[in-house]
Amino acid sequence: MSDKRDYYEVLGLKKGATDDAIKKAFREKAKQFHPDLNPDNPDAEVKFKEVNEANEVLSNPEKKQRYDSFGHAGVDPSYGGGGGGGFGGFSGFGGFESGGINIDLGDIFDNLFGGGGGSRTSNPSAPRQGADISINLDISFMEACKGVTHEIEVNRQEPCDTCKGSGAKPGTDLKTCTECNGAGRVRYQQRTIFGISESLRPCNRCSGKGKIVETPCSACAGQGRINRREKVKVGVPAGIDSGQILCVRGEGHIGTNGGGRGDLNARISIRRDQIFRREGFDVHCDIPLTYSQAALGVTDMEIPTIDGSVKLTIPEGTQPGKVFRLKGKGIQKLRREGRGDELVKVVIEIPKNLTKQQKDLLRQLDESFTDKNFAKRESFFEKLKKLNKR
Repeated sequence: MSDKRDYYEVLGLKKGATDDAIKKAFREKAKQFHPDLNPDNPDAEVKFKEVNEANEVLSNPEKKQRYDSFGHAGVDPSYGGGGGGGFGGFSGFGGFESGGINIDLGDIFDNLFGGGGGSRTSNPSAPRQGADISINLDISFMEACKGVTHEIEVNRQEPCDTCKGSGAKPGTDLKTCTECNGAGRVRYQQRTIFGISESLRPCNRCSGKGKIVETPCSACAGQGRINRREKVKVGVPAGIDSGQILCVRGEGHIGTNGGGRGDLNARISIRRDQIFRREGFDVHCDIPLTYSQAALGVTDMEIPTIDGSVKLTIPEGTQPGKVFRLKGKGIQKLRREGRGDELVKVVIEIPKNLTKQQKDLLRQLDESFTDKNFAKRESFFEKLKKLNKR
């Protein structure tokens, strides 16, 4: 027990803090370390108990006075390792168990979190948001570039049309639970080393709703909701890319106890295009040229873009793999100004299935060339000559 931390330090306060400061600090620390809000933190429960213990002492004027005077020994008879008899020497402090400690953690966390969430002590009849729905949305390349609105169908929970969401058979009423008198929670007491600990727990009979359905609705089996296929419009913005998720607020399952709907999350998948491919916000396109077009050049050649065809002049002597950049002809940047570019790559297509006449003409043409007509060829053979002279 000698390594127990100072209670003021636990709450982040200085000695002599006011009651309001203690109350505020406890609420903040309790919310910070509550186990249900920290499922992946194994130390949270230990710290939560430490915060609760500090508050039990400092929020009680009599115990706070004893703690300020004698430290942990003033409020804990087992502190100090000297056995129970040592604590009895403080007159009037020995009757620790005679004063019950009433702690209503349910009320504390209802105030902290508004009754929502999955807390063990939260109000189960409080409004809870509905669950989200996740889908895959398949769109075309051009729809991703330009944006589109798709109307899709989803299966989701909706209020029962027959009972209007009450869960009770039409013409019958919900009955107030006699176990909790409609409160939805029952008071539970447990004896601890600090006295009597008191908390509120969900009523087992009505599952925390405070009302009981004696005659369930036959359409929804008393659940108050049914699964139904509904149409939802999903607006896809220009510039969306594969793997990104669109969140459509309020189009998920209905909530419970008057809570709002969940969301619809659509994961985008873009189909491949036959002409264009995408890298970031740039569009890539391969343009096949004949041998003659690349050698002689082409004036005002039509180049496809996502906005339609544009004119591009191919200069004579264009080499295979040459890339022309068309500024601003790419994809709209997602939810911001500006567009990417289009990169046009030249691909020289070698002719096949030549006739005898075509072959003869090509041979005549080839014989007319010199190394001066081919810069790379001339450079290559010059390097080869130097290599052979070594």
